[in-house]
Amino acid sequence: MFSKTPPLPYYAVIFSSRLSSESEAYREMADKMAQLAALQPGFLGCESVRGENGFGITVSYWSDEKAIAGWKANAEHRIAQEIGKRSWYEHYEIRIAKVERAYGK
Repeated sequence: MFSKTPPLPYYAVIFSSRLSSESEAYREMADKMAQLAALQPGFLGCESVRGENGFGITVSYWSDEKAIAGWKANAEHRIAQEIGKRSWYEHYEIRIAKVERAYGK
C-alpha cells in the first residue's frame, strides 16, 4: 500500500537488499521490524517489495533526520541489523533522501 505522507518536506530511507537466504525467521523479523518502526517517534509510513530473485526495496518515511537516527539506534533494530548482515543479506545499500517534491495520481 501507498504511505500517506504529510506536507513536504520529509525524509525517505531507501533500503535496497539482495537476500542470500530467506527463511521463516527472516520474514518474522522483517514483520517485527515494520511493526516496531511504526511505533517510533517521527515514523510516517513504509512501502516494501521483494522479487522472486531475492532483490527487495523498502522505503520508510520519517519526519526528520533525528527520527531516522533514533530508529537506527533502536536496540531491537540494532540486533536485527546484525543478524541480517550475518545471516540474510548478500548485499544491501541504504540511502537517505530529503523529499522536497512529491506528486501522484
